Amino acid sequence: MNESLDTLCINTIRMLSVDAVQKANSGHPGARMGLAPAAYTLWTRFLKHNPRNPDWWDRDRFVLSAGHGSMLLYSMLFLTGYDLPLEQIKQFRQWGSRTPGHPERELTPGVETTTSPLGQGFGTGVGMAIAEAHLAARYNRPGIEIVNHFTYAIVSDGDLMEGVAAEAASLAGHLKLGRLIYLYDNNRISLAGAADLSFTEDCAKRFEAYGWHTLSVEDGNDIEAIQGAIRAAREEQSRPSLILLRTHIGFGSPGKQDTYEAHGSPLGEAEVKRTKEKLGWRLDPPFYIPQEAEAHFRAAIGSGQKAEASWQEHFNSYREKFPHLAKEFEQVMSGALPANWQGSIPAFPADPKGLATRAASGKIIAGIATVLPTLIGGSAELNPSTFTVLPKLGDFESPERKFSDKQGAVGGEWNYAGRNIHFGVREHAMGAAINGMAAHGGLIPFGSTFLIFSDYMRPSMRLAALMQLGVIYVFTHDSIGVGEDGPTHQPVEQLAALRAIPRLIVIRPGDANETSVAWRIAIESPSCPVALV
Repeated sequence: MNESLDTLCINTIRMLSVDAVQKANSGHPGARMGLAPAAYTLWTRFLKHNPRNPDWWDRDRFVLSAGHGSMLLYSMLFLTGYDLPLEQIKQFRQWGSRTPGHPERELTPGVETTTSPLGQGFGTGVGMAIAEAHLAARYNRPGIEIVNHFTYAIVSDGDLMEGVAAEAASLAGHLKLGRLIYLYDNNRISLAGAADLSFTEDCAKRFEAYGWHTLSVEDGNDIEAIQGAIRAAREEQSRPSLILLRTHIGFGSPGKQDTYEAHGSPLGEAEVKRTKEKLGWRLDPPFYIPQEAEAHFRAAIGSGQKAEASWQEHFNSYREKFPHLAKEFEQVMSGALPANWQGSIPAFPADPKGLATRAASGKIIAGIATVLPTLIGGSAELNPSTFTVLPKLGDFESPERKFSDKQGAVGGEWNYAGRNIHFGVREHAMGAAINGMAAHGGLIPFGSTFLIFSDYMRPSMRLAALMQLGVIYVFTHDSIGVGEDGPTHQPVEQLAALRAIPRLIVIRPGDANETSVAWRIAIESPSCPVALV
Protein backbone atom coordinates (compact mmCIF):
# COMPACT_ATOMS: atom_id res chain seq x y z
CA MET A 1 0.00 0.00 0.00
CA ASN A 2 1.19 3.50 -0.82
CA GLU A 3 0.21 5.49 2.26
CA SER A 4 1.08 8.85 0.75
CA LEU A 5 -0.97 8.13 -2.37
CA ASP A 6 -3.89 6.96 -0.23
CA THR A 7 -3.77 10.19 1.77
CA LEU A 8 -3.54 12.26 -1.40
CA CYS A 9 -6.60 10.54 -2.87
CA ILE A 10 -8.62 10.85 0.33
CA ASN A 11 -7.86 14.55 0.60
CA THR A 12 -8.83 14.96 -3.06
CA ILE A 13 -12.29 13.65 -2.18
CA ARG A 14 -12.47 15.96 0.83
CA MET A 15 -11.42 19.08 -1.01
CA LEU A 16 -13.72 18.48 -3.96
CA SER A 17 -16.63 18.39 -1.53
CA VAL A 18 -15.39 21.47 0.33
CA ASP A 19 -14.85 23.50 -2.84
CA ALA A 20 -18.16 22.49 -4.42
CA VAL A 21 -20.18 23.34 -1.32
CA GLN A 22 -18.33 26.62 -0.89
CA LYS A 23 -18.87 27.65 -4.53
CA ALA A 24 -22.57 26.81 -4.25
CA ASN A 25 -22.70 28.56 -0.86
CA SER A 26 -25.00 25.74 0.10
CA GLY A 27 -24.71 22.10 1.08
CA HIS A 28 -23.33 19.66 3.58
CA PRO A 29 -19.52 19.42 3.66
CA GLY A 30 -18.87 17.92 7.09
CA ALA A 31 -19.79 14.27 6.85
CA ARG A 32 -18.14 14.01 3.43
CA MET A 33 -14.86 15.06 4.97
CA GLY A 34 -15.16 12.41 7.65
CA LEU A 35 -16.35 9.69 5.27
CA ALA A 36 -13.72 10.21 2.56
CA PRO A 37 -11.47 7.35 3.80
CA ALA A 38 -14.39 4.90 3.88
CA ALA A 39 -15.62 5.91 0.43
CA TYR A 40 -12.10 5.68 -0.97
CA THR A 41 -11.55 2.22 0.50
CA LEU A 42 -14.87 0.85 -0.69
CA TRP A 43 -14.73 2.28 -4.19
CA THR A 44 -11.10 1.51 -5.00
CA ARG A 45 -10.67 -1.85 -3.25
CA PHE A 46 -14.05 -3.58 -3.26
CA LEU A 47 -16.81 -2.05 -5.39
CA LYS A 48 -17.39 -3.99 -8.61
CA HIS A 49 -18.49 -1.47 -11.21
CA ASN A 50 -17.74 -0.25 -14.71
CA PRO A 51 -17.74 3.55 -15.15
CA ARG A 52 -18.10 3.05 -18.90
CA ASN A 53 -21.25 0.98 -18.44
CA PRO A 54 -23.09 2.06 -15.28
CA ASP A 55 -25.95 -0.37 -16.05
CA TRP A 56 -23.88 -3.56 -16.23
CA TRP A 57 -26.17 -6.22 -14.77
CA ASP A 58 -23.77 -7.83 -12.31
CA ARG A 59 -22.33 -4.64 -10.84
CA ASP A 60 -22.36 -4.03 -7.12
CA ARG A 61 -25.03 -1.56 -6.03
CA PHE A 62 -24.07 1.46 -3.95
CA VAL A 63 -26.62 3.58 -2.10
CA LEU A 64 -25.84 6.88 -0.40
CA SER A 65 -28.75 6.79 2.02
CA ALA A 66 -27.71 10.08 3.61
CA GLY A 67 -28.53 11.86 0.37
CA HIS A 68 -27.64 15.31 1.68
CA GLY A 69 -24.02 14.18 1.40
CA SER A 70 -24.38 13.98 -2.36
CA MET A 71 -21.00 15.55 -3.08
CA LEU A 72 -19.31 12.46 -1.68
CA LEU A 73 -21.04 10.36 -4.34
CA TYR A 74 -20.47 12.90 -7.10
CA SER A 75 -16.79 13.06 -6.18
CA MET A 76 -16.44 9.29 -6.45
CA LEU A 77 -18.31 9.18 -9.76
CA PHE A 78 -16.22 11.96 -11.28
CA LEU A 79 -12.90 10.67 -9.99
CA THR A 80 -13.46 7.06 -11.09
CA GLY A 81 -14.38 8.10 -14.62
CA TYR A 82 -18.16 8.18 -14.98
CA ASP A 83 -19.74 10.56 -17.49
CA LEU A 84 -19.76 13.37 -14.96
CA PRO A 85 -17.21 16.03 -15.93
CA LEU A 86 -15.56 18.42 -13.52
CA GLU A 87 -17.66 21.26 -14.94
CA GLN A 88 -20.73 19.53 -13.49
CA ILE A 89 -19.03 19.27 -10.10
CA LYS A 90 -18.52 23.03 -10.26
CA GLN A 91 -22.27 23.41 -10.86
CA PHE A 92 -23.20 21.57 -7.67
CA ARG A 93 -26.73 22.39 -6.43
CA GLN A 94 -27.41 24.63 -9.45
CA TRP A 95 -30.61 24.44 -11.46
CA GLY A 96 -30.24 22.25 -14.53
CA SER A 97 -26.98 20.61 -13.45
CA ARG A 98 -26.37 16.87 -13.14
CA THR A 99 -25.21 17.39 -9.58
CA PRO A 100 -28.35 18.38 -7.65
CA GLY A 101 -28.40 18.84 -3.90
CA HIS A 102 -29.58 15.26 -3.41
CA PRO A 103 -28.81 12.34 -5.75
CA GLU A 104 -31.39 11.66 -8.45
CA ARG A 105 -31.64 8.39 -10.34
CA GLU A 106 -31.53 8.69 -14.15
CA LEU A 107 -30.14 12.22 -13.92
CA THR A 108 -26.59 11.40 -12.90
CA PRO A 109 -24.79 8.34 -14.36
CA GLY A 110 -23.97 5.89 -11.59
CA VAL A 111 -26.66 7.04 -9.14
CA GLU A 112 -28.65 3.90 -8.33
CA THR A 113 -31.50 5.53 -6.43
CA THR A 114 -32.88 8.91 -5.47
CA THR A 115 -32.26 9.61 -1.80
CA SER A 116 -33.06 12.42 0.54
CA PRO A 117 -35.87 11.47 2.88
CA LEU A 118 -33.73 9.80 5.51
CA GLY A 119 -34.18 6.08 5.96
CA GLN A 120 -35.55 5.53 2.45
CA GLY A 121 -32.15 4.64 1.01
CA PHE A 122 -31.69 2.16 3.83
CA GLY A 123 -34.92 0.39 2.87
CA THR A 124 -34.22 0.64 -0.86
CA GLY A 125 -30.87 -1.10 -0.37
CA VAL A 126 -32.68 -3.97 1.36
CA GLY A 127 -34.89 -4.30 -1.72
CA MET A 128 -31.82 -4.41 -3.97
CA ALA A 129 -30.38 -7.20 -1.85
CA ILE A 130 -33.69 -9.09 -2.09
CA ALA A 131 -33.55 -8.79 -5.88
CA GLU A 132 -29.98 -10.06 -6.00
CA ALA A 133 -30.79 -13.03 -3.77
CA HIS A 134 -33.87 -13.94 -5.80
CA LEU A 135 -32.22 -13.69 -9.21
CA ALA A 136 -29.19 -15.63 -7.98
CA ALA A 137 -31.43 -18.41 -6.66
CA ARG A 138 -33.38 -18.58 -9.92
CA TYR A 139 -30.55 -18.43 -12.43
CA ASN A 140 -27.24 -19.46 -10.87
CA ARG A 141 -26.12 -23.02 -11.37
CA PRO A 142 -23.31 -24.95 -9.66
CA GLY A 143 -20.01 -23.64 -10.94
CA ILE A 144 -21.58 -20.84 -12.97
CA GLU A 145 -22.86 -17.89 -10.98
CA ILE A 146 -24.07 -15.14 -13.31
CA VAL A 147 -25.64 -13.16 -10.45
CA ASN A 148 -22.97 -12.50 -7.85
CA HIS A 149 -22.81 -9.02 -6.42
CA PHE A 150 -23.19 -7.02 -3.21
CA THR A 151 -25.31 -4.10 -2.12
CA TYR A 152 -23.46 -1.43 -0.16
CA ALA A 153 -24.76 1.70 1.49
CA ILE A 154 -23.51 4.55 3.62
CA VAL A 155 -26.03 5.38 6.31
CA SER A 156 -26.18 8.12 8.92
CA ASP A 157 -27.56 8.57 12.41
CA GLY A 158 -30.54 10.31 10.80
CA ASP A 159 -31.20 7.19 8.73
CA LEU A 160 -31.09 4.97 11.79
CA MET A 161 -33.52 7.22 13.66
CA GLU A 162 -36.21 6.85 11.01
CA GLY A 163 -38.90 4.23 11.42
CA VAL A 164 -38.56 2.97 7.86
CA ALA A 165 -34.95 1.96 8.61
CA ALA A 166 -36.04 0.03 11.71
CA GLU A 167 -38.61 -1.91 9.69
CA ALA A 168 -36.19 -2.57 6.85
CA ALA A 169 -33.41 -3.66 9.19
CA SER A 170 -35.76 -6.10 10.89
CA LEU A 171 -36.84 -7.53 7.53
CA ALA A 172 -33.26 -7.84 6.25
CA GLY A 173 -32.16 -9.63 9.41
CA HIS A 174 -35.08 -12.06 9.20
CA LEU A 175 -34.29 -12.80 5.56
CA LYS A 176 -30.57 -13.28 6.30
CA LEU A 177 -29.45 -11.10 3.39
CA GLY A 178 -25.74 -11.80 3.61
CA ARG A 179 -24.79 -9.70 0.59
CA LEU A 180 -26.02 -6.51 2.22
CA ILE A 181 -23.28 -4.35 3.78
CA TYR A 182 -23.92 -0.95 5.35
CA LEU A 183 -21.33 1.51 6.62
CA TYR A 184 -22.67 3.64 9.45
CA ASP A 185 -21.20 7.13 9.73
CA ASN A 186 -21.02 7.37 13.52
CA ASN A 187 -19.79 10.95 13.83
CA ARG A 188 -22.03 11.68 16.85
CA ILE A 189 -23.25 14.95 15.32
CA SER A 190 -26.62 15.80 13.83
CA LEU A 191 -27.83 18.88 11.98
CA ALA A 192 -29.08 20.58 15.13
CA GLY A 193 -26.32 19.63 17.57
CA ALA A 194 -24.76 16.64 19.25
CA ALA A 195 -26.48 13.35 18.47
CA ASP A 196 -26.66 12.74 22.21
CA LEU A 197 -29.48 15.24 22.35
CA SER A 198 -31.81 12.63 20.83
CA PHE A 199 -29.91 9.45 19.95
CA THR A 200 -28.11 7.48 22.64
CA GLU A 201 -28.94 3.87 21.87
CA ASP A 202 -26.36 1.13 21.38
CA CYS A 203 -26.62 0.65 17.63
CA ALA A 204 -24.45 -2.46 17.59
CA LYS A 205 -26.67 -4.26 20.09
CA ARG A 206 -29.78 -3.03 18.31
CA PHE A 207 -28.69 -4.46 14.99
CA GLU A 208 -27.45 -7.66 16.54
CA ALA A 209 -30.97 -8.09 17.92
CA TYR A 210 -32.29 -7.67 14.37
CA GLY A 211 -30.03 -10.55 13.30
CA TRP A 212 -27.25 -8.47 11.74
CA HIS A 213 -23.51 -9.02 11.84
CA THR A 214 -21.87 -5.94 13.36
CA LEU A 215 -18.30 -4.70 13.25
CA SER A 216 -16.70 -1.57 14.69
CA VAL A 217 -13.89 0.59 13.34
CA GLU A 218 -12.74 2.98 16.05
CA ASP A 219 -10.77 5.25 13.72
CA GLY A 220 -12.63 6.24 10.56
CA ASN A 221 -9.32 7.37 9.02
CA ASP A 222 -7.74 3.93 9.34
CA ILE A 223 -8.24 2.54 5.84
CA GLU A 224 -6.60 -0.78 6.70
CA ALA A 225 -9.11 -1.29 9.52
CA ILE A 226 -11.94 -0.27 7.18
CA GLN A 227 -10.66 -2.70 4.57
CA GLY A 228 -10.53 -5.49 7.14
CA ALA A 229 -14.09 -4.79 8.28
CA ILE A 230 -15.47 -4.80 4.73
CA ARG A 231 -13.62 -8.01 3.95
CA ALA A 232 -15.06 -9.65 7.08
CA ALA A 233 -18.54 -8.43 6.13
CA ARG A 234 -18.18 -9.92 2.65
CA GLU A 235 -17.21 -13.27 4.15
CA GLU A 236 -20.35 -13.32 6.34
CA GLN A 237 -22.93 -14.94 4.06
CA SER A 238 -25.74 -15.62 6.54
CA ARG A 239 -26.38 -12.13 7.93
CA PRO A 240 -26.43 -8.57 6.65
CA SER A 241 -23.58 -6.49 8.05
CA LEU A 242 -23.40 -3.10 9.73
CA ILE A 243 -19.94 -1.55 10.04
CA LEU A 244 -19.90 1.18 12.67
CA LEU A 245 -17.30 3.77 11.71
CA ARG A 246 -16.19 6.30 14.32
CA THR A 247 -15.67 9.30 12.09
CA HIS A 248 -15.19 13.02 12.67
CA ILE A 249 -17.51 15.44 10.93
CA GLY A 250 -15.60 18.19 9.17
CA PHE A 251 -12.33 16.31 9.53
CA GLY A 252 -9.38 18.63 8.97
CA SER A 253 -11.28 21.84 9.64
CA PRO A 254 -9.46 23.58 12.54
CA GLY A 255 -12.52 25.53 13.61
CA LYS A 256 -15.43 23.22 12.75
CA GLN A 257 -14.31 19.60 13.10
CA ASP A 258 -16.64 17.69 15.45
CA THR A 259 -19.20 20.53 15.52
CA TYR A 260 -22.69 20.69 14.12
CA GLU A 261 -21.67 23.85 12.26
CA ALA A 262 -19.90 21.59 9.76
CA HIS A 263 -23.07 19.66 8.98
CA GLY A 264 -25.37 21.75 6.87
CA SER A 265 -23.49 24.91 5.91
CA PRO A 266 -20.38 25.80 3.90
CA LEU A 267 -17.21 26.15 5.91
CA GLY A 268 -16.73 29.74 4.79
CA GLU A 269 -13.81 31.10 2.78
CA ALA A 270 -11.58 31.70 5.79
CA GLU A 271 -12.17 28.20 7.19
CA VAL A 272 -11.66 26.62 3.76
CA LYS A 273 -8.22 28.30 3.64
CA ARG A 274 -7.35 27.08 7.15
CA THR A 275 -8.50 23.55 6.31
CA LYS A 276 -6.42 23.37 3.16
CA GLU A 277 -3.39 24.63 5.04
CA LYS A 278 -3.85 22.04 7.79
CA LEU A 279 -4.17 19.20 5.27
CA GLY A 280 -1.26 20.47 3.19
CA TRP A 281 -3.48 21.23 0.21
CA ARG A 282 -2.95 23.84 -2.49
CA LEU A 283 -4.96 26.99 -1.85
CA ASP A 284 -5.43 27.66 -5.56
CA PRO A 285 -6.95 26.81 -7.85
CA PRO A 286 -10.22 25.57 -6.40
CA PHE A 287 -11.21 22.07 -7.54
CA TYR A 288 -7.56 21.09 -7.80
CA ILE A 289 -7.08 17.45 -8.85
CA PRO A 290 -3.53 16.10 -8.42
CA GLN A 291 -2.51 14.12 -11.50
CA GLU A 292 -1.26 11.18 -9.45
CA ALA A 293 -4.58 10.92 -7.60
CA GLU A 294 -6.60 11.21 -10.81
CA ALA A 295 -4.59 8.45 -12.48
CA HIS A 296 -5.12 6.20 -9.46
CA PHE A 297 -8.86 6.74 -9.39
CA ARG A 298 -9.22 6.35 -13.16
CA ALA A 299 -7.77 2.86 -12.96
CA ALA A 300 -11.39 1.95 -12.19
CA ILE A 301 -12.17 2.34 -15.89
CA GLY A 302 -9.82 -0.41 -16.99
CA SER A 303 -10.57 -2.71 -14.06
CA GLY A 304 -14.32 -2.21 -14.57
CA GLN A 305 -14.16 -3.04 -18.26
CA LYS A 306 -12.05 -6.09 -17.49
CA ALA A 307 -14.52 -7.26 -14.82
CA GLU A 308 -17.48 -6.90 -17.17
CA ALA A 309 -15.62 -8.66 -20.00
CA SER A 310 -14.81 -11.53 -17.65
CA TRP A 311 -18.46 -11.74 -16.61
CA GLN A 312 -19.58 -11.72 -20.25
CA GLU A 313 -17.24 -14.62 -21.00
CA HIS A 314 -18.70 -16.39 -18.00
CA PHE A 315 -22.20 -15.72 -19.26
CA ASN A 316 -21.34 -17.06 -22.71
CA SER A 317 -20.39 -20.37 -21.09
CA TYR A 318 -23.63 -20.28 -19.16
CA ARG A 319 -25.57 -19.74 -22.39
CA GLU A 320 -23.96 -22.80 -23.96
CA LYS A 321 -24.93 -25.02 -21.03
CA PHE A 322 -28.31 -23.49 -20.19
CA PRO A 323 -29.64 -21.78 -23.34
CA HIS A 324 -33.23 -21.55 -22.11
CA LEU A 325 -32.25 -19.99 -18.79
CA ALA A 326 -29.81 -17.60 -20.48
CA LYS A 327 -32.50 -16.41 -22.87
CA GLU A 328 -34.93 -15.88 -20.00
CA PHE A 329 -32.31 -14.05 -17.94
CA GLU A 330 -31.51 -11.66 -20.78
CA GLN A 331 -35.20 -11.05 -21.27
CA VAL A 332 -35.96 -10.29 -17.62
CA MET A 333 -32.92 -8.05 -17.16
CA SER A 334 -33.78 -6.07 -20.29
CA GLY A 335 -37.35 -5.60 -19.06
CA ALA A 336 -38.89 -7.29 -22.10
CA LEU A 337 -42.17 -9.09 -21.59
CA PRO A 338 -42.82 -12.62 -22.89
CA ALA A 339 -44.68 -12.79 -26.19
CA ASN A 340 -48.43 -13.06 -25.84
CA TRP A 341 -48.24 -12.81 -22.06
CA GLN A 342 -51.63 -11.05 -22.12
CA GLY A 343 -53.22 -14.41 -22.88
CA SER A 344 -52.73 -15.33 -19.23
CA ILE A 345 -55.13 -12.59 -18.12
CA PRO A 346 -58.56 -14.13 -17.50
CA ALA A 347 -61.77 -12.73 -18.95
CA PHE A 348 -64.77 -12.77 -16.68
CA PRO A 349 -68.38 -13.55 -17.66
CA ALA A 350 -71.13 -11.05 -17.03
CA ASP A 351 -72.40 -11.44 -13.50
CA PRO A 352 -75.41 -9.50 -12.20
CA LYS A 353 -74.06 -9.79 -8.67
CA GLY A 354 -70.52 -8.88 -9.65
CA LEU A 355 -67.21 -10.27 -8.46
CA ALA A 356 -65.30 -8.18 -5.94
CA THR A 357 -62.39 -6.49 -7.69
CA ARG A 358 -59.91 -7.76 -5.09
CA ALA A 359 -61.12 -11.31 -5.76
CA ALA A 360 -60.80 -10.76 -9.50
CA SER A 361 -57.34 -9.28 -8.94
CA GLY A 362 -56.28 -12.42 -7.09
CA LYS A 363 -57.30 -14.61 -10.02
CA ILE A 364 -55.50 -12.29 -12.44
CA ILE A 365 -52.26 -12.29 -10.43
CA ALA A 366 -52.32 -16.08 -10.27
CA GLY A 367 -52.72 -16.27 -14.05
CA ILE A 368 -50.10 -13.69 -14.92
CA ALA A 369 -47.49 -15.15 -12.58
CA THR A 370 -47.44 -18.46 -14.45
CA VAL A 371 -46.04 -16.80 -17.59
CA LEU A 372 -44.33 -13.73 -16.16
CA PRO A 373 -41.26 -14.83 -14.15
CA THR A 374 -40.46 -11.26 -13.13
CA LEU A 375 -43.64 -10.77 -11.08
CA ILE A 376 -42.80 -10.96 -7.37
CA GLY A 377 -44.19 -9.40 -4.22
CA GLY A 378 -46.45 -9.72 -1.26
CA SER A 379 -48.38 -7.84 1.35
CA ALA A 380 -48.00 -6.29 4.75
CA GLU A 381 -49.30 -9.44 6.41
CA LEU A 382 -52.68 -9.14 4.69
CA ASN A 383 -52.57 -11.51 1.74
CA PRO A 384 -55.62 -13.53 2.92
CA SER A 385 -57.59 -10.27 2.67
CA THR A 386 -55.92 -8.59 -0.31
CA PHE A 387 -55.77 -11.80 -2.38
CA THR A 388 -52.19 -11.17 -3.48
CA VAL A 389 -50.84 -14.71 -3.33
CA LEU A 390 -48.92 -16.31 -6.19
CA PRO A 391 -50.16 -19.89 -5.66
CA LYS A 392 -47.49 -22.57 -5.26
CA LEU A 393 -44.72 -20.26 -6.47
CA GLY A 394 -42.81 -20.45 -3.24
CA ASP A 395 -42.10 -18.33 -0.21
CA PHE A 396 -39.13 -15.96 -0.39
CA GLU A 397 -37.30 -17.00 2.76
CA SER A 398 -33.77 -17.83 3.78
CA PRO A 399 -33.17 -21.51 3.05
CA GLU A 400 -31.25 -21.61 6.35
CA ARG A 401 -34.44 -21.07 8.35
CA LYS A 402 -35.99 -24.34 9.41
CA PHE A 403 -39.48 -24.03 10.87
CA SER A 404 -41.77 -26.85 11.85
CA ASP A 405 -44.77 -24.50 11.73
CA LYS A 406 -45.20 -22.98 8.29
CA GLN A 407 -48.75 -21.73 8.61
CA GLY A 408 -49.42 -19.21 5.86
CA ALA A 409 -46.76 -20.54 3.50
CA VAL A 410 -48.17 -20.60 -0.01
CA GLY A 411 -46.60 -23.82 -1.22
CA GLY A 412 -43.67 -24.42 -3.48
CA GLU A 413 -40.07 -23.56 -2.75
CA TRP A 414 -39.01 -22.24 0.65
CA ASN A 415 -35.89 -20.32 -0.36
CA TYR A 416 -34.78 -17.18 -2.18
CA ALA A 417 -36.30 -18.45 -5.43
CA GLY A 418 -39.77 -18.11 -3.90
CA ARG A 419 -41.86 -15.30 -5.36
CA ASN A 420 -44.14 -14.58 -2.41
CA ILE A 421 -42.50 -12.11 -0.02
CA HIS A 422 -43.81 -11.95 3.52
CA PHE A 423 -43.06 -8.32 4.38
CA GLY A 424 -44.70 -8.56 7.77
CA VAL A 425 -46.55 -5.59 9.25
CA ARG A 426 -43.97 -3.25 7.76
CA GLU A 427 -45.67 -0.98 5.21
CA HIS A 428 -42.84 1.57 5.34
CA ALA A 429 -40.22 -1.08 4.61
CA MET A 430 -42.38 -2.74 1.96
CA GLY A 431 -42.70 0.50 0.02
CA ALA A 432 -38.96 1.19 0.14
CA ALA A 433 -37.99 -2.41 -0.59
CA ILE A 434 -40.08 -2.76 -3.74
CA ASN A 435 -38.47 0.48 -4.95
CA GLY A 436 -35.10 -1.19 -4.50
CA MET A 437 -36.23 -4.32 -6.29
CA ALA A 438 -37.39 -2.29 -9.27
CA ALA A 439 -34.27 -0.11 -9.27
CA HIS A 440 -32.08 -3.22 -9.21
CA GLY A 441 -33.69 -4.49 -12.39
CA GLY A 442 -35.01 -7.84 -13.53
CA LEU A 443 -38.20 -7.79 -11.47
CA ILE A 444 -41.72 -6.35 -11.49
CA PRO A 445 -42.42 -6.02 -7.76
CA PHE A 446 -45.76 -5.41 -6.09
CA GLY A 447 -46.82 -4.59 -2.55
CA SER A 448 -50.27 -4.75 -1.06
CA THR A 449 -52.19 -3.48 1.95
CA PHE A 450 -55.49 -1.82 2.82
CA LEU A 451 -55.96 1.57 1.19
CA ILE A 452 -56.07 3.30 4.56
CA PHE A 453 -52.50 2.18 5.23
CA SER A 454 -51.17 3.61 1.99
CA ASP A 455 -50.39 6.63 4.15
CA TYR A 456 -47.49 4.67 5.62
CA MET A 457 -46.08 4.13 2.13
CA ARG A 458 -46.50 7.62 0.77
CA PRO A 459 -42.82 8.72 0.98
CA SER A 460 -41.73 5.59 -0.90
CA MET A 461 -44.50 6.01 -3.46
CA ARG A 462 -43.49 9.59 -4.09
CA LEU A 463 -39.89 8.51 -4.64
CA ALA A 464 -41.03 5.73 -6.98
CA ALA A 465 -42.88 8.35 -9.03
CA LEU A 466 -39.85 10.66 -9.05
CA MET A 467 -37.62 7.79 -10.20
CA GLN A 468 -40.22 6.46 -12.66
CA LEU A 469 -39.95 2.95 -11.27
CA GLY A 470 -42.19 0.14 -12.48
CA VAL A 471 -43.67 -0.86 -9.13
CA ILE A 472 -47.27 -1.92 -8.53
CA TYR A 473 -49.40 -1.22 -5.47
CA VAL A 474 -52.51 -3.24 -4.73
CA PHE A 475 -54.78 -1.40 -2.30
CA THR A 476 -57.99 -3.05 -1.14
CA HIS A 477 -60.80 -2.21 1.28
CA ASP A 478 -61.15 1.11 -0.47
CA SER A 479 -64.56 2.23 0.69
CA ILE A 480 -65.88 4.05 3.70
CA GLY A 481 -68.27 1.11 3.89
CA VAL A 482 -65.63 -1.32 5.19
CA GLY A 483 -68.04 -2.46 7.85
CA GLU A 484 -67.26 -3.47 11.38
CA ASP A 485 -63.66 -2.23 11.34
CA GLY A 486 -64.98 1.28 11.77
CA PRO A 487 -63.51 4.72 11.05
CA THR A 488 -59.86 3.79 11.68
CA HIS A 489 -60.05 1.62 8.57
CA GLN A 490 -62.26 3.86 6.46
CA PRO A 491 -60.29 5.60 3.69
CA VAL A 492 -61.72 9.04 3.08
CA GLU A 493 -58.91 11.23 1.77
CA GLN A 494 -56.47 8.52 0.61
CA LEU A 495 -57.63 8.19 -3.00
CA ALA A 496 -57.36 11.94 -3.54
CA ALA A 497 -53.94 11.92 -1.91
CA LEU A 498 -52.71 9.22 -4.27
CA ARG A 499 -54.00 11.04 -7.32
CA ALA A 500 -52.16 14.16 -6.19
CA ILE A 501 -48.77 12.43 -6.64
CA PRO A 502 -47.33 13.39 -10.05
CA ARG A 503 -46.39 10.44 -12.32
CA LEU A 504 -48.32 7.93 -10.22
CA ILE A 505 -50.99 6.16 -12.26
CA VAL A 506 -54.03 5.49 -10.07
CA ILE A 507 -56.69 3.10 -11.39
CA ARG A 508 -59.85 2.19 -9.56
CA PRO A 509 -61.57 -0.51 -11.66
CA GLY A 510 -65.32 -0.89 -11.36
CA ASP A 511 -65.66 -4.59 -12.14
CA ALA A 512 -63.70 -7.75 -12.82
CA ASN A 513 -62.95 -7.08 -16.48
CA GLU A 514 -61.85 -3.53 -15.75
CA THR A 515 -59.51 -5.08 -13.18
CA SER A 516 -58.01 -7.23 -15.96
CA VAL A 517 -57.34 -4.12 -18.04
CA ALA A 518 -55.90 -2.33 -15.01
CA TRP A 519 -53.41 -5.13 -14.43
CA ARG A 520 -52.40 -5.09 -18.08
CA ILE A 521 -51.70 -1.36 -17.85
CA ALA A 522 -49.68 -1.91 -14.68
CA ILE A 523 -47.51 -4.63 -16.21
CA GLU A 524 -46.95 -2.60 -19.38
CA SER A 525 -45.84 0.52 -17.48
CA PRO A 526 -42.14 -0.15 -16.74
CA SER A 527 -41.36 3.53 -16.20
CA CYS A 528 -44.27 4.50 -14.03
CA PRO A 529 -45.60 3.25 -10.69
CA VAL A 530 -49.21 2.12 -10.76
CA ALA A 531 -51.68 1.97 -7.88
CA LEU A 532 -54.58 -0.43 -8.31
CA VAL A 533 -57.35 0.46 -5.88
